[in-house]
Amino acid sequence: MHHPGEPPMQRLKTPAQLVAESGADLEGHGLKRTMGLFQLVCFGVGAIVGTGIFVGLSDSVAEAGPAVVVSFVLAAITCVFTAFSFAELGSAIPVSGSSYSFAYAALGERVAFLTGWCLLLEYGVSVSAVSVGWGQYLNELLDGLVGVQLPAALSAPPGDGGIVNIPAVVVIILAAVLLVRGVRESARATALMAIVKIAILVVFCALALTAFRSGNLSPFAAHGLAGVTSGASLAFFSYIGFDAITTAGEEVKNPRRTIPLAIMICIGAVTLLYCLVALAAIGAMSADDVAGRPAALSLIVDEVTGSAIGGGIIAFGAVVAIASVVLAVMYGQTRILMSMSRDGLVPRVFAKVSPKTSTPVANTWIVAAVFAVPAAVVPLDVVMNLTTIGTLAVMAVVNVAVVALRRRHPDTERSFRVPLYPVSPVLGVAFCLYLMWGTGWTTWVQFAVFLVAGALVYACYGRRNSRLATSPAVEAEATGETEATEATEATGTEEDLTPSRVPAG
Repeated sequence: MHHPGEPPMQRLKTPAQLVAESGADLEGHGLKRTMGLFQLVCFGVGAIVGTGIFVGLSDSVAEAGPAVVVSFVLAAITCVFTAFSFAELGSAIPVSGSSYSFAYAALGERVAFLTGWCLLLEYGVSVSAVSVGWGQYLNELLDGLVGVQLPAALSAPPGDGGIVNIPAVVVIILAAVLLVRGVRESARATALMAIVKIAILVVFCALALTAFRSGNLSPFAAHGLAGVTSGASLAFFSYIGFDAITTAGEEVKNPRRTIPLAIMICIGAVTLLYCLVALAAIGAMSADDVAGRPAALSLIVDEVTGSAIGGGIIAFGAVVAIASVVLAVMYGQTRILMSMSRDGLVPRVFAKVSPKTSTPVANTWIVAAVFAVPAAVVPLDVVMNLTTIGTLAVMAVVNVAVVALRRRHPDTERSFRVPLYPVSPVLGVAFCLYLMWGTGWTTWVQFAVFLVAGALVYACYGRRNSRLATSPAVEAEATGETEATEATEATGTEEDLTPSRVPAG
């Protein structure tokens, strides 16, 4: 809690204050709770499974060789420890702000802003990067179906043989149209796409395993531990997006139970699927042949079946997968900005929710417009490592936030608690730092510059416009809510909270 004379970093919000404020935006129009467990799991899978496995597998194989399976497991372990922390915090603070809100309650406003800044990198920039690959697979699909491809000048960015990537812009616009129509429609589309792409990856495994040769797994770790670590850092990109589940905190039914359960189901299912895909791919084709081949899954299926039909199937799966990632990640981006706007750290326009659709319409279109530009002109691999290191930094903060929140608010309701506390969050931080180290020093330099830019934005805008700094009423309200929360947690009831401040559902 911020008191006069304290530095900005000590501005804190209580979990109860964050939950109460999330019931409506500044104009009184709230989000609707329409997503159940199945929809949320599909949303999580939609945010995770995409470019990382369809395109990035070959890059991980190039670094780790057949030991790429271990790389995927190592990346998954990092996600599991952090997923425990996300699950606990999501059950304690079920709001749209996700990691940003968790950091606000546990570590203060300045850390929260930088966390939100990194989330702009994870969600926003990755939308642009991921959508770039959509045009490539769309061309492959069109070629297989009707023998026609879009001109290279209009389907690839500069540096990849094109001028502007029109399909990348189109998929962002389509995602924005769905998002502004409503969460129910977006959830249905995401669920359908998640089912399709999982089915295609399962079919790939079934076909590839028929050509499995154990000799392809030897030598297993040809590049040693350094290769496995580097491969894990690249493989981690395949898991980015599971934290987007917590950004749906205000639109999920029974969020304190549903969010932790959805996170655990998503991580378990995706890890099993990724390891099977990696093992089947290496077993059917040698690591040397897979390495550096972005369309490796298509090539493997073509070789196994002896026809070009497989390539078309995989291309269709990739088109669906990338579209669902763009949809889910853009959703997460808009909800993060909405939470930051409520707190005054970014302009108020991002917090406005339409009373007609119960969605942040202006926010969504601004995000779509801003990130369509780099999607049209930036190659896919330019920001992959930078996105990875930013995401790992956010995950490290979330693990620290679990420990800090336990100490600051030990009696806050938590329907899920991190197992093996405090060992689990400590290991989560350690694994995040280990994979960050594997991204290379050039990525560290880029990330440092990015953080400095974020600190400047906070100093020039966020610190000056923060509601905790500019509104005495908010300060008094926060203090009152803290006292009420302590009394509420002591009695185990919530009836004393003002009904109009409690989110529906």
